[in-house]
Amino acid sequence: MATAFFSLAGRAGWRPVPLAWRSLTANKRRLLRSSAGIGFAVLLMLMQLGFEKAFFDAALEVLRGLDGDIFLQSAHKYQFATQDPFPASILATAKTVPGVASARPLYADWFDLFWKSPFDGKSYLVRGLAFDPDEPVLLFPEVEAQRARLKTPGTVLVDRRARRFLGMDQPAAQAELNGTKVAVVGSFALGPDFMSDGTVVMSDRTFADVLHGAAGSPPGVEAGVIKLAAGADRGAVLAALKKSLPAGIAVMTKDQLIAFERAFQADVSSAGPIFAIGTIVGFVVGILISYQIIFTEVSDQLPQYATLKAIGYPNVYLLRVVLEQAALNGIAGWVPAWLLSLGLYRLIGRIALLPMRLSLGIALLSLGLTLGMCLISAAIAVGRVIRADPAAVF
Repeated sequence: MATAFFSLAGRAGWRPVPLAWRSLTANKRRLLRSSAGIGFAVLLMLMQLGFEKAFFDAALEVLRGLDGDIFLQSAHKYQFATQDPFPASILATAKTVPGVASARPLYADWFDLFWKSPFDGKSYLVRGLAFDPDEPVLLFPEVEAQRARLKTPGTVLVDRRARRFLGMDQPAAQAELNGTKVAVVGSFALGPDFMSDGTVVMSDRTFADVLHGAAGSPPGVEAGVIKLAAGADRGAVLAALKKSLPAGIAVMTKDQLIAFERAFQADVSSAGPIFAIGTIVGFVVGILISYQIIFTEVSDQLPQYATLKAIGYPNVYLLRVVLEQAALNGIAGWVPAWLLSLGLYRLIGRIALLPMRLSLGIALLSLGLTLGMCLISAAIAVGRVIRADPAAVF
């Protein structure tokens, strides 16, 4: 063990063997156990980070799919999926603002639309999105390609990635919304979020029929989707809209609307903080596991460290060796955990219908957290090396 521990350096033509690497690989079984322990904590963090990102991506998917430059909604909304419509006359006023090319309504409902499965006859609450087929507001390619079909009253498009118990992933010619027969004329891929199990897209006329009957009209507008004229200055139009519209109407760019929703999900809703706490728990667990590993390794190699001190190596050098060994331990645990998470992300994404994607940002963040927990553990454990007295050890 001692022979493997020491590095050779200083003679002409000799290349030094990194001491931390030799110390790490001297005992392959211990290295395997260390990697498994640290990898467990890394995998825990990776899964929490993945769930958090999937939660935000699912919540923001509809907003990212809106085809506009500026958006209007009630200033009283604390999240997009809050029922707080405004009158269509607001859009008429917005159209008169210089630089506005179009101001189109998006109708939406999260609490009053019940989808009756054509396969089991059970009714489920779903999200409904509606617009005038001649004034599209959605960027989803499949919705755009089938938009003309929605001009026929009583027709809908369904989300084939909705929760499977809704039956939207199976071919069906007819279904019921709020007891009204509707014809299913196509499908698109969106997916559920933590609030809605599935989505139905329809025309404004069909929306009025299923909510209020044939004589009804759509409720107020949930979001105004504004597109700018060519060459218009977005900042100037934004300021003009805020000045022209009532104080009860919020005027936002797409980035601001997404940031508004994200802030709610992160700070107000319970799901965002839960995943953040889960990541912190994984980090703390990793520190505890890493500390036990590094403390054991330092204790086993204490005579070698004492010998280095006896022959003149300073404490700074010994500290660097322990920190390097801790970092290598972290990488050895991170790599298999990252590989395993690739399969778990894909599996959970298919089962839970969540957008689980192991992005570069998650990978780098998890690597940074892994190195952080290992280095913190090493900084605590290295005190024994610094205090080691060669005479007392031998």
